[in-house]
Amino acid sequence: MRGPSAPSFLLRRLALCGTLALVASCGPAGAEEGEGGGVPGAPTGVTAASGSATSVHVMWNTTDRADGYEVYRGTTKVKAVPGSQHMVDVTRLRPSTLYVFSVRARGADGRLGPPGRRVRVKTPAAAADDRSAPTRPSAPRGRAVGSRAVQLSWSASSDDRGVVSYDIQQGGTKIHSVSAGRTATVLTGLRPGTRYAFTVRARDAAGNVSAATRTVRLTTPGTDDGRATAPTGFRATSHRADGAYHLDLSWVPPRVDGEVTEYRIQLDGRPATSLVFGGRAPRERATYSFYVGRRAGATHRVRIRAMLPDGTWGGLSAERTVTTGP
Repeated sequence: MRGPSAPSFLLRRLALCGTLALVASCGPAGAEEGEGGGVPGAPTGVTAASGSATSVHVMWNTTDRADGYEVYRGTTKVKAVPGSQHMVDVTRLRPSTLYVFSVRARGADGRLGPPGRRVRVKTPAAAADDRSAPTRPSAPRGRAVGSRAVQLSWSASSDDRGVVSYDIQQGGTKIHSVSAGRTATVLTGLRPGTRYAFTVRARDAAGNVSAATRTVRLTTPGTDDGRATAPTGFRATSHRADGAYHLDLSWVPPRVDGEVTEYRIQLDGRPATSLVFGGRAPRERATYSFYVGRRAGATHRVRIRAMLPDGTWGGLSAERTVTTGP
């Protein structure tokens, strides 16, 4: 964990009272225990599947104390991703070639843990001058298999040169991939009592992608009152500058699997400001200040919530009341 620091971020969206504005507001290392906590353990559940003749999809499970992950092809690091990401597409590979991949977790201090198991995968042969996408997978179905997982299935696609893999998307984001021999998968790491939307696309060896299936909408069972995913230690004060009043907020980001970079501020019961931290998002205490008007004695109610790494909104923080002026 990193100690408090002045936030460095880019505010991508600011929508306050109907006004829209933009505001700027490694190779392997040793893995010994030391001060500041131990290094992460080896990632488990490492898998690799061909996505096309020139790409491989690598996935793994989350690891305690991981601030990021590094993916290796043999002994060469080919990808580095934040702790919120547990899959990558490795591209620019050779067709009909056997590759070995492994994954290492990186701690907040930059030290690397041991590699997970090494997995082998062979890319399929290239299909010369193939511009035809596979047919759309049909009959998508799904069901919840617990409060944190769902099972999806679909009917196989066809292609003049052969389907290589299927991409599973949540909303418009690819979250999983399976080989062409599979027409079902289980997605884990979800939240109880949360509504999700999934689609499936087929991919051939040339990288041509089919149209998406109809959307499968599922709600995981159970309840989620949001307390586990709400920012804590929320504080709000006001200050006056250049004849106007601003609200000064601070909070501790929710402790969830992955990095939280996006927040939405609720002012007087309505969404007011959305912000995104660029670079390294704060993990201990975050701060933010925004304009609320020129009138002294105005009382505002304010709360904040986080966009979680799984693409859903977390719970709302405690509500604070602030009055501008002395």
